[in-house]
Amino acid sequence: MNVAIVHEWLTDFAGAENVLEQMFSVTHPSRLFTLVDHMARGRKPFLDSVPVETSLIQKLPFSRNRYRGYLPLMPMAIEQLDVTGFDMVVSSHYCVAHGVLTRPDQPHLAYTHSPVRYAWDLQHQYLDETGISRSRMKNVFARAILHYIRQWDHVAGQRPDFYSCNSRFIARRIAKYYRRTARVIYPPVDVDRFQPGPSQREDYYVTASRMVPYKKISLIVKAFSRMPGRRLIVIGSGPEEERIRQGAGANISFLGYQSNDVLHEHLRHARAFVFAALEDFGILPVEAQACGTPVIALGHGGTAETVIDGETGVLFEEQTVDSLKAAIQRFEDLRGQLDAERIRVHAEQFSTSVFRHEFANFIDQSLEEFHKGQSRSARETKMLFSRTGT
Repeated sequence: MNVAIVHEWLTDFAGAENVLEQMFSVTHPSRLFTLVDHMARGRKPFLDSVPVETSLIQKLPFSRNRYRGYLPLMPMAIEQLDVTGFDMVVSSHYCVAHGVLTRPDQPHLAYTHSPVRYAWDLQHQYLDETGISRSRMKNVFARAILHYIRQWDHVAGQRPDFYSCNSRFIARRIAKYYRRTARVIYPPVDVDRFQPGPSQREDYYVTASRMVPYKKISLIVKAFSRMPGRRLIVIGSGPEEERIRQGAGANISFLGYQSNDVLHEHLRHARAFVFAALEDFGILPVEAQACGTPVIALGHGGTAETVIDGETGVLFEEQTVDSLKAAIQRFEDLRGQLDAERIRVHAEQFSTSVFRHEFANFIDQSLEEFHKGQSRSARETKMLFSRTGT
C-alpha cells in the first residue's frame, strides 16, 4: 500500500521516535509528514529513507527551538498537510497529528501516546509548574488557548477510523476525551540491548530522568535524604538540577547526564530502580526490569501496568515522601523473594518484536473492518437509491 505517516515533530530521538522507527518497519511508508523537522542529534537512517514534508511552522521564526510556542497554530498547520493521495494514513499522536484531514474512503489509523496532556487533565499542573498561573495576564491568555485546543482536540479525535495506544491508562483518557475505543499496544523497548546484572547487587538504588517537575526527582531525593543509610545515585540533568542538589543528603550522588552505556551499567548493578513520575507508559522501568532489576514505582499510570507489585518490584500509592519511604522499606522486606530471571522474562513482553507483531495485526484487522464497512455502506446506498427510484 501507498502509506503516509503523520508524526508530531522531529526535534530529538526519544520514545515517540522509537515507536515511529518500528512503524516504518511495519508499514514501509512512502512519505512522512510532520510539523517541523529540526532533528540533528540522534537522527536515524530510517528518517532519510523517505521524503519528509513539513508544515508552515517549519519556516516561521524560532521554530527550531521554540516550536511549542506555536501551539495555537498547530491545528491549522496539521490540517494543511495534504495526505489525500495515499491509500492509508497512520498518525503518531500526542498533540495534533491525529487531526490530519483524510478522504472518506481513506483509512486513518492512529497510535496515541496521549491526548494532549497539558490541555486536559494536566492543565492545572502545567500552569503551576511553568509559573504561568502566577501571572494574571499570562494565566488568562494561556487558559483561553488551552480551551480552544481542547475544543479542537475533541473534534479531531473523531477523525481517525481506528485507535491504538500505548497503555490502558491512555485508553481511558481516549475514552473520556474522545469517546472512542483504543486497542492497547505497548511501545517497543529494545530489551535485547539490556543484559541481566550479577546476582550479587551493589548497595545502591538508582533513578534516572530529565530533571523537570513532573518527573518527581525532587521527591525521590527528599525521601532518600531522610534515609541516610540508603545510598541513591541520580542520573540526568535539567532545569531543576541545581535546586534538587541543594537539598540533597550526603548519601546521594549526582552523575549528571550520562550515556546509555553508563546508565545500563548502573541499572544492571543497582539494588533497585526508583521511579516516581505519573507516566503514560514509562520506558525506563521496563529497561530496568530487562536487567533483572526490581522497580519501585508509582502505582498509577503506565508503571501500574509494567511493574507487578510484589513480583517484579513494589508500587506505592501517593507521590509523597512518606509513601515512597514505606515502599522502599517494603522492598527491603521482599528483596530476597524477587527473582531476577522472573523480572527479565516479564520485561520481554514489551520487546520490539512483540510491538511489530501487535501493530501489524492492528493494521490488518483495522483494514479488514474498514473495507467491510465500505462495502456495507455501498450496498445500503444502492438499496436506498433503488427504493426511491433514483
